Amino acid sequence: MLSEIRFPHSLGLLYSAFTSYCGFRVNSGEYKLMGLAPYGKPLYADLILEKLIDLKDDGSFSLNLDYFSFLTGSRMTNNRFNSLFGGPPRLPEAPFDKRHMDIAASIQFVINEAVSRLAIRAKEITGETRLCLAGGVALNCVANGILQRSGVFEDIWIQPAAGDAGGALGAALEVWNQSLSNKGINHAASLTLPESTGDDMNGSLLGPEYNEKEICEALGSFDAVYLRFDEGELLDRVSELLEDGKIVGWFQGRMEFGPRSLGNRSILGDPRLVSLQSSINRKVKFRESFRPFAPAVLEERASEYFDLKGSSPYMLKVANVAESQLKKVLDKEEEGFDRIKYERSTIPAVTHVDGSARVQTVNKDQNPLFWKLLKCFESKTNCGVLLNTSFNVRGEPVVCTPEDAYRCFVNTSIDWLAIGPFLLKRGDQPEAKPQQEFDPIPD
Repeated sequence: MLSEIRFPHSLGLLYSAFTSYCGFRVNSGEYKLMGLAPYGKPLYADLILEKLIDLKDDGSFSLNLDYFSFLTGSRMTNNRFNSLFGGPPRLPEAPFDKRHMDIAASIQFVINEAVSRLAIRAKEITGETRLCLAGGVALNCVANGILQRSGVFEDIWIQPAAGDAGGALGAALEVWNQSLSNKGINHAASLTLPESTGDDMNGSLLGPEYNEKEICEALGSFDAVYLRFDEGELLDRVSELLEDGKIVGWFQGRMEFGPRSLGNRSILGDPRLVSLQSSINRKVKFRESFRPFAPAVLEERASEYFDLKGSSPYMLKVANVAESQLKKVLDKEEEGFDRIKYERSTIPAVTHVDGSARVQTVNKDQNPLFWKLLKCFESKTNCGVLLNTSFNVRGEPVVCTPEDAYRCFVNTSIDWLAIGPFLLKRGDQPEAKPQQEFDPIPD
């Protein structure tokens, strides 16, 4: 242990305080705050640095606890904090205003700066050229992307389950270190990892999987209507559906470990369709209109679409869309969430309002089936990118079992479900509910 900053002085708690103040749920809404930030300007950044956090040049910091109540009560902030930012916290279903957007942009600016300074200090005291990150703040892919582009480290690897769930990995490693390592057991001998990636997480596909028989039995319990295809036929058919603008649920192989769906429990769409961002938010995810979607891109094509250094297999780095892919927005931009409607690039459904994207690079060895789907889609459209979002709806966990997938499918406006070798059309299902739309939070 070379350096530490002790509780309660925490960047995560600082960010969560602003998450709560802007009307989102602590420990689950931080990514919403991150998605809100590009709509605003960091007008309050100096105020935060003056009043709330003493951030030193070497990255060390301390919070001014006079403005927080997370140590003494059930709230994250107190009246002094509220007065500093012009009023009480936003209620969860209340409209957003420009102030909320500017506050989100401001705390994101401060987090970016703090993470960068901490990384520079880590490099100075260790001399290392590679950095590994874990902990909830490591899920802030905007800060991660800025750090990657800074070049402070040659490479950055982020634990895909960087939040609290990653504690299970720590427990397993502790058992190994305390018990098994002393018994001459070679854990590496049982692993068959692709040499090309050097990533022992191997795509983070560590969860349960279901064989054809189990999937068939699950679908049968719902009297589901489906067709079976060989792998090549399935990939071809799904690519055609995506090209036709359909939204496809994709349930294949082992479930991902961590908060991101990486191509095994995913909802997929054509990123070239600017309307898809709004459509999936309203009709499928039932969530806020401002939230962006992520691109999954063939690893070997990533540099053609994004200004990304290295790979990003776990969707934990934000990169700018490559200048060659951008389109000039001719109309004067409106303020607020209407900015999302403009076609900013050749892949507008996965391009945020600031021209950025939370990128997932797909490696042929780590996830061969998803890679093949991207290749098949590329062969039809000349686009090696798909819109990829988690297979769930607002407030629900990502689907795990075939039963979860089918229920989510028939209760949303997902057009088709590809589950194992089977393909299902929503309109053919006996349990399909009438299409509905999320009543979005007012802009």
